[in-house]
This record gives sequence, C-alpha cells and structure tokens, in this order.
Amino acid sequence: MGYSTSSAGRPRVWWSLFYLGVGLTTLATLLLELSLTRIFSVVFHYHFAFLAISIALFGLGAGGVFAYAVAEWRPPLFSKLGVLAAVNSVAVLLSLVLSLSVRQDLGFWTLAAVYFPSTLPFFLAGTTVSLAIAEGIERVDRVYFYDLMGAGAGCLLLVPLLNTFGGPNTVLATAAFYAAAAAIWYSLAGKVTGRVLSVGLALGLLMLLGYNARFRIIDVKYAKGQALAGEEFVKWNSFSRIAVAPDRSSGAPTVFIDADASTAIASFDLRYMRDQDREALLRPGAGFPYVLRPGAKTLIIGPGGGWDVARALAGGSRDVTGVEINPIIARTIMQRRFAHYSRGLYNAPGVRILVEEGRSFVRRSRERYQVIQATLVDTWASTAAGAYALSENNLYTSDAFCDYLSRLTDDGILAFTRWGVEPPRESLRLLSLARAALLRLGEREAWRHVIVVREGESSDARSWGAMDTVVIARRPFSDEDLARAQAAISAAGFQTIYLPGEIHSNPFTELLQGKDLRSFEDSYPYNIRPVTDDRPFFFYTVQPRDFGKFLSYFFRGEKPSGSLADFQLNMAVPVMLGLLVISLAATGIILALPPLMLGARLPRDRGVLAFLLYFVSIGAGYILIEVALIQRFVLFLGHPTYALTVIIFSMLVASGAGSYFSRRVVGLSRARLCGMMVLVALAVALLGMAVGPVTEAGVGWPPWLKVALTVGMIAPPAFFMGMPLPTGLSMLELRHKPSVKWAWALNSASSVLGSVSAIFLAIYAGLHRTLLAGGALYLVALVLLLAMQRAPRSKAAASVLVRT
Repeated sequence: MGYSTSSAGRPRVWWSLFYLGVGLTTLATLLLELSLTRIFSVVFHYHFAFLAISIALFGLGAGGVFAYAVAEWRPPLFSKLGVLAAVNSVAVLLSLVLSLSVRQDLGFWTLAAVYFPSTLPFFLAGTTVSLAIAEGIERVDRVYFYDLMGAGAGCLLLVPLLNTFGGPNTVLATAAFYAAAAAIWYSLAGKVTGRVLSVGLALGLLMLLGYNARFRIIDVKYAKGQALAGEEFVKWNSFSRIAVAPDRSSGAPTVFIDADASTAIASFDLRYMRDQDREALLRPGAGFPYVLRPGAKTLIIGPGGGWDVARALAGGSRDVTGVEINPIIARTIMQRRFAHYSRGLYNAPGVRILVEEGRSFVRRSRERYQVIQATLVDTWASTAAGAYALSENNLYTSDAFCDYLSRLTDDGILAFTRWGVEPPRESLRLLSLARAALLRLGEREAWRHVIVVREGESSDARSWGAMDTVVIARRPFSDEDLARAQAAISAAGFQTIYLPGEIHSNPFTELLQGKDLRSFEDSYPYNIRPVTDDRPFFFYTVQPRDFGKFLSYFFRGEKPSGSLADFQLNMAVPVMLGLLVISLAATGIILALPPLMLGARLPRDRGVLAFLLYFVSIGAGYILIEVALIQRFVLFLGHPTYALTVIIFSMLVASGAGSYFSRRVVGLSRARLCGMMVLVALAVALLGMAVGPVTEAGVGWPPWLKVALTVGMIAPPAFFMGMPLPTGLSMLELRHKPSVKWAWALNSASSVLGSVSAIFLAIYAGLHRTLLAGGALYLVALVLLLAMQRAPRSKAAASVLVRT
C-alpha cells in the first residue's frame, strides 16, 4: 500500500499512514467511551454510566453531519484533520477535568452541564472519521475495515489500561492517541511543524499520565456529592475503583467500592477468640445461619471484608469457601496489604478464597454445602462494568436461586441479608425469588421453607438502619430447627418477621400464604415480582404505574410526599426519565444540524423518505442487539467486563468484515439488500434460540472455549449486520445525494434513542425480547425498502438500482 493520486489532481496519499490515522482515531474514541462508563459510575451513580453510550453516539452523529460543513473550509484536508485531532486531545483533557470537578449530587441541570461538554471529543472524532471516509471513498471497504479494527483494538486495550493505570489515566491515554493521530495527519499533509508539535503533545500527555499515576493530581476527589477524604489505598481495575479509608463513625479501615458500597475489614484473633468476640459475630442477623447450622460446610458469595468468613469460623465451620468477584479486595487488600489488620483471616486454615463471579462458580461447582450466604452483596456496585452491561448481574434471580438450592445438602440453608425497610422491598423480593425457585424444584409449600428475622428498627423506606435476614431451607424446616430458631431470636432480641407455624400479619405472610398472589403483587407499592436471568434487575422495584404518577406530580408542580411510592418517584423514576429526556434532547439536536448548518431539508419524495427511515431502523436495531447480547452473555463468560469486551470486539470485527465484502455480496442490488435484511432477522432469531441452551450446557467449559464459542455465535449475524449501512448509503447517494446528510443524522439519532430504549425494553420486556426487537427492526427496514418508489430520479441511477 504505497502512494496514489486521484484523477482530480488531489495530492498523493500514503494509504498505510491514512489507515493508521483512521485506526488510531477510532481506537481512542471507543477507549474513551468505555473508560467514561467507569468514571461516571464512580463520580455519579451507577445508573449514569449508561450516559456514556448516549454521549458517544450523539457526539459521533453530530460530528458526522458537521463534517459536511468542514469539508467546505479552505485549508487542505489533512491539515484540517491534524487540527481536529490535536484539538481533540486537549478537549479530552478538559472534559475529564470537568467531569471530575462536579462536587454536588447530580441533578438535571448538572447532568446536562456534564453531558454536552463531554460530547465534544466524540463530536470532533465523528468529524474526523467522516472526513477521512469521504476522502477514501474509492477504498471505502478498506477504510471501514481499519475503522472497525481500530475500535476493536481500543476495546482490547481497555482492560489492561484500567487495571494498570486507572480510569482518569486511561482517559489521558486516549488523549495521547488522538495527538498521535494528529501527527499522522500532519505527516500526510507534509506539515513538519504540525507533526513535531503533535508528537510533542503526545509525549507531554504520556508524561502527564506517568506523573498523574504517581501523584494523582487529576483524580476523583469528589463522588456522589461528597469529598473523598482519608483514603489510605486506591486502586482501579476494569470494573471498579477500590479504596480503603477510615469509617466515619468507628474509624475502622473500610473498603469502598466505586465510592458507594462499603465493607469494613473484620479483625478477630481466630486462634484465641474470646466469648464476647464469638457472641459479637453470631448475635447479628448475618450470624443467624450458623446458629441454625453450627459447624456447617459453607459457601460465602461476596465475602468482602471477611465478616461472614469470621462468622462461619466462629460458628465452628472448618470448611469455608469464599467467592469474591473483585481481585483487589480478595488478593491485594485482604491477603496482602491489610492482612495484618484482618489477622490473616483470608489465609486461615480451612478458608479457601476464589476470585470469580459467585453465580458462575455455583453453576460449575459440583460440591454441596450446608450454608450458602450472601450479606449485603450489591450486584450493581461490584459489577458495574459500564454502560453496555446495564449495571446488574444475575446473582438475584429465580434461576440463580434454583442453582443455589441445587448445591445445598438436604439440611442445607440459603441466607441472604438485605436492608430492612417498611414497607419491605428487597427482602420481600428475596422471598418472591425463593417461592418461584422452590416451586420449580417441586416444593409446593414454600411457606415451610422460610424464616425471616429483623435486626434493628425501620420506620419507613428511607431508613436504612434495620437489616432483614432471609433464610431459605432446601427441605421444610423441622420442629427442632424452629425451636432452635425461636431460642436464637429470643436471645439476640431479633424481631420475628416470618416463622413457619406462627401467625404474622404482614406482606411476607401474604406473599407466602396468600390466596390471590397476583392481586397482591399488582397492588403492592413496589414491584416485588420474581426476576429471572432474562430480566435480572433485582434492585429496580419501580411499578410501571409510577411513571404516570411522577409525570402527574411534575406537571402539577408538586413535590411527592413521603409515602413508599413517592420515595420511588423521588429516586429511580427521575433517573430513568432523565436519561430519556437527555437522549431526546440529543436526538433533536442531531436532527436540527442538517437544516441549520447545511441548509438541508427533508426531501418530499416519499420513496426517499421511506429510505431515510430505513437508516433509523438499522441504527436502532444494531444497538438493541448489541446491548442485549452483552447482558445475556455475562453469566456464561463469568464477568461483565469479559462479556463487554468479547461481544463488542466480535461485533466490530465481524461487522467490519461484512462492510468489506458488502460490495461483492450485495453490490447495489435492492433484491439482495432485501435478502440481507431477512438473513439478519433470521440469524438474530436463531441466536436468541441458541443462547440459552448453549450457555447452559457450557457453563463448566474452560474460558478459552467459552470465548471461542461466543465469537462463533456472534460473528454470523454481526457479519450480515455490517452490510446494510454502507450499501444503503451508496444506493441513497445514487438516488438523492443531498439526503445522505439526513441519513447520517437519522442513523445516529436512532442509535442514541436505541441505547436508552434498550434499558426500558430489558427491564419491562426482558433481554430475549430486546434481542428479537432488534432483529425485528431489520424486518421493518425491509418493509421500508419495499415501500420505496421504484423510479429513481435519474435514468443512470435507475439502471443501477434495478439490477439484481
């Protein structure tokens, strides 16, 4: 690949450098997008990590339209690309500082102030890539290929960069990549000064990265509206920021995950444990299982700071397995850096600590346990891999409870401790999951399998002082078990929420023994219906009707009162609607750009209008399929980050190959393009049917085989999905060239809305239906193709478009 010159007399292009410039730009862009999901999870709340995908798609789409205006500017193309890339490296640095400078909790206006400035790097990247593609239109198949290969490389670099340097420094690395791309563009332009300055800028950013890695001058200082003070230890990995700081009340070293969820480090001398220490461990609700099953073989999911490990050992256990998803907590903190404070708890005899996702371990394990315990394990806090992963994993689902119950001995028990609020929410949904799982395992009297106790007092839904411990037995509790439980409850001063054989007038009894379960679930203020692996959103308990309530309060200008439903309205509903409003605003801006900046108006030709809607369908369909697949493969691959990396990389590479071969396979034939729409829909439907059985059967396979199987399953539909966009653009350019501007804008706008729509669909319809909805949108695109008028505007175009 050497030089070439066009017939129009444009300057020669060294294509190998050209492809490298495109690849570096897309590498930096995807790396920035994914690293922002981590930073947003820490600085704001985990819900807002999903904003990164909307920010990226909005910026890229707007930049793609803006490129048409930049193309008319006087400077030579490669000089313009060099300026854009150099400015972008500085814009990345400024947007990072802005995101880290937010000191108050994120309200609507603060959210908007963060959202739109953060789009600037993506806006500039979208402009750069669009201009580059226009320049290399004769080699568009190769340009697309290197475009997607660069993005795939960025996806692969994400994990090692986050693990080594952390979130802010990974963003600084993206700025250095943009500066390197600027040096490439200036080299193609023959501008020595620009090249030297760009290389100097890249080196300066790398030096800043190294300095910042040591002294943390650009780092997270405020999170969730609070200052982060007294941190003795901070380390990032690909899915969390882990810090150790003194607890504000006790002063004990405490592990903080993403500046939110926390766990104190247990410190007990196991060799010389005093009676008061043993009582302090077993008296709280989380110690209740070891009173019922002293000396039990135990599995602890999410042991964190080691309290449950210490409780199991205090209860006489000699075989304790802890499965911790975060290696920083398990290895760096508990087994090395703070092992002296925990008195070697994780290295004690009889204790085995594994770094793995808890549900995946249970699936592949063949051991049976007397106690399986999870205390205040927040799946969103420990596994928020970013926007694409939808923030929760599959730890609290009815399918998971079936797995747990299947790994118990006949006298085994599950024990889950959650915050106790009034009216109940999380603990009541745990019972709902247990009831559904027991029914699937043939146990028809779920009420005989459950004990619920409460430690502390709780007056309303906003009081987090009380904790509910839900104990679920594989077989019905015996009279001896109930007698032991009553004695323990009396000795510890627990509040009995539910105990078989006793009369309790509360929602727990209604759920387990009520005659009209559906009516109870419909009328309850929270959504406490059982969730499944297809809808693994345990913590999202908003009833659908609450959206209408919130809008009613909003339009009346009233503040919700303090009832249960109103608490929901003050929390989750505004978050969901805020995401939707911001995305709608971004979509409106994208659609306004062609008429405002380019003087382009929508054509009146109905066939062209139908064709433009075709780009809306494939844009939304692609993003729905992508998001659904990432979440669906989390359990199979064993970690949200692995699912994120493997799925995005597979789709980018396969779609790039599809774009590369689109001219040979489809050409400009409308009939072949229609056939491709059908192939995409069929491939997605077959994938949806195969995902469940294949991942179920392969849960115990080695990791390399799982990755290979995932790539093999994803590649065929992704290959087909890479063809409709470049083929459609080529056909539209022949039919009505001015409408290409609108096609870029509409495709980008639909991707922005599709990213947010994926949340709503996954929560209320399920991941499987979200996947099928994405495939169905390609059939909608097929209908739009068939609806186009068959007479193009020019005879030349007509002769091309009617070929089959």
